[in-house]
Amino acid sequence: MSAFGGRTRAELRQSYADAWRKRLAGVLLTPLEAMIADVIALHPEYHELLGDPARAAAYPGDPQQAEENPFLHMGLHLAVRDQLAIDRPPGVRDLHRALQRRVADAHAAEHELMQALGETLWEAQRSGRPPDERQYLERARRRSGP
Repeated sequence: MSAFGGRTRAELRQSYADAWRKRLAGVLLTPLEAMIADVIALHPEYHELLGDPARAAAYPGDPQQAEENPFLHMGLHLAVRDQLAIDRPPGVRDLHRALQRRVADAHAAEHELMQALGETLWEAQRSGRPPDERQYLERARRRSGP
């Protein structure tokens, strides 16, 4: 059993490959598949991997190499986009706008939030506590500049 609604890591990875295959085939996507495919479209370096569903499902994903795990990377994009959609934690949408002004690119602004989110999640996991939203927002604020 996993923390992702009972889906295994291989099943989750398969959903990325399926969303990408459907996007390329012009098949109607669910809203979640469309979000996944939009994130994949921004990352051509992952297209080859996701074009081979068996390889995607079996991707090793070494936890020590988190920055290089495409599924973690794309998952953080999806988490940030979900946060922006509902402005949770409150203020994250405004911080994203500030980051966009600083870096002049929505995708790069997401990466800044992802860094802050990743640090916050890592700290929470290490301490055995829930993620601290205030600390996350402060980390993001520091990235947005003066």
